[in-house]
Amino acid sequence: MHTHKFLVMLAAVISLSVVACAASNTIADTSTYTLKETSWVLVNLHDQSLIPDSLITLNVENSKMTGKDGCNNYNTAYTLNAGKLSINSNISATMMACPEPVMQRAAAYINALTATTTYKMDSSQLTLMNANGQTLATFTKQSGDISGTAWQVMSINNGKQAVTSLINESKLTSVFGTDGKLSGSAGCNNYTASYEYDVTGKHVKIGSVASTRKMCGEPTGVMEQETQFLQALATVATYRIDGKKLELRTANGALAVILVSH
Repeated sequence: MHTHKFLVMLAAVISLSVVACAASNTIADTSTYTLKETSWVLVNLHDQSLIPDSLITLNVENSKMTGKDGCNNYNTAYTLNAGKLSINSNISATMMACPEPVMQRAAAYINALTATTTYKMDSSQLTLMNANGQTLATFTKQSGDISGTAWQVMSINNGKQAVTSLINESKLTSVFGTDGKLSGSAGCNNYTASYEYDVTGKHVKIGSVASTRKMCGEPTGVMEQETQFLQALATVATYRIDGKKLELRTANGALAVILVSH
């Protein structure tokens, strides 16, 4: 009789242990899923003061991290395992030169990334930590809402497998209205179109574009550029806000338009 009771109690303990382990695994998996496909803006780096107008960003994609270190764009691979985060030290970056304080802060940021072993996050904040539990960097979540935002175009896909800067003295703009209307200047003519977007999946669909019908002779090439821009808008399927930059991409991931806030 006593043996029977003992076996029943032992089975109950084992059952509870299995449930606890399953719950623990579920929490780790949820944490991993939550971190992916998120975007962040740095607000604290080892308690160092940040440099005004030198935004540092972090985008956690499905298999890589990208962003801006305050001067250059960077990207690298990372791995997540049971709540542990490892960021590959083999980081690729553009090679722009910036003022020395900006470069020093960028180097400190990259060092913080590669020293990261774990993290904690909630709906609005991400903290990266080293093996000793010391906070290396703290971020606030980047808004992914494009409604009610205004942008100036910097580069466009010219339809010839190249993304090119704008012609000197030309200005193109895009305003995503709260009424579901996209409008702006295409360089010569004003344009308007409807748009729909999904914050979670970062999908956006731009409807047929209507524009005024002026002809502009200057700057040289502005009309061809306008055609390329409007055609690029028609290919847009996804978007990403990275600090003060907005990338519009095609369904296969090619850049269509790059804009900055204004």
